[in-house]
This record gives sequence, structure tokens and C-alpha cells, in this order.
Amino acid sequence: MELSDDQIIERTLAGETDTFSLLVRRWERPIYGLSLRMLGREEDARDVCQETFIAAFRNLRKFRGDAKFSSWLYRIALNACHSRLRKHGGVSEQSLDQEDDDGRKFELADASAEAASEQMQRDQRASMVRKALQALPPEMRQVIVMKEYEEMTFAEISDVLQIPVSTVKSRLYTGLQQMRARLESLRGAL
Repeated sequence: MELSDDQIIERTLAGETDTFSLLVRRWERPIYGLSLRMLGREEDARDVCQETFIAAFRNLRKFRGDAKFSSWLYRIALNACHSRLRKHGGVSEQSLDQEDDDGRKFELADASAEAASEQMQRDQRASMVRKALQALPPEMRQVIVMKEYEEMTFAEISDVLQIPVSTVKSRLYTGLQQMRARLESLRGAL
């Protein structure tokens, strides 16, 4: 039987500190994905992911259970992302030599010329979307990442960010409009 987040927290606080690793395994990938999309660089995302779990462990006694553990954890991760963005001037550029969302490097050597061309087009589109996302202000970027990539509901995003659902919707709508305009300008530059 799989333990719930709350059960793991209880056990960790009761002295079974090794059980915290279950929370890390459960939430590491989503936190890393959020961080990567917010920051645009793998090394920064790994650092923020690690910082998030260290902060969560150190502050676990402060978790009141008013919200879900995942909301609390996302909030810690977003705060760490914002700190890093402030420190580095707000925008990180992502390398064009990217892995896909499953962590696989793109390999074109064995592909036919047609398949290679299609892969290059997909890579180019993905790169353009990453650049458009990175160009957004962090408050819009985080809402888009949580909604479109993390597949969170408006209510969950509202809970994590501690803002009204209407503000979440507004930031999503405005952010998507700005991304669309940025993508059109990037396409025009090709």
C-alpha cells in the first residue's frame, strides 16, 4: 500500500527521516519540470530542485496542512526559481541542443533524410516555444507552466500562488497572447 504525502510527513516528523525520500521520489520529476520551464537551463533546474527538497525537509514542521503538500512544495520551488531569476537578471536562455520531455537526446544519424527534416522542424518549433516562454515575465510564465505542462487546475494554481482564480486565468490568457505574438515574430525572423 502506498503511503499518502500526509502519512510520509507524519512518519518523517516522528523521526523516520528516511521516509522523506519517498516524497522526493514522488515529487522530484514535477518539481524539476516546473523549474526547468521556469528557468530554461537544466543545471539551474537541478539546483532549484535540490534546494526545494532541502528547504522542504528543513521546514517540514512549519507545514500546517492547510493546503496540499504538493501546493506547499510548488510554492517553495517557485520562490527558489524567482530568487534565481532575480539573481541572473530575469531570463535564462535554453540551449538549442536539447533533450525532449522524456529526457532523450535527439538523434538524427540513423534517420532518413525526410525523418531528419521533420525532426529538425519539430526541434525548431520546440526551441521557438521555449524562447517565447522564457521571454514572458515570471508571473505569467509560472501560470502557463503549471497549467499547460504540469496540468494543474485553476484552483490548484490559485492555491499554490495564493492568488484568486480570476488572476490565474488573466495571467494565463495574457501570457498565451504574448507567447503567440512572440512566436509570430520569431517565425517572421526565419
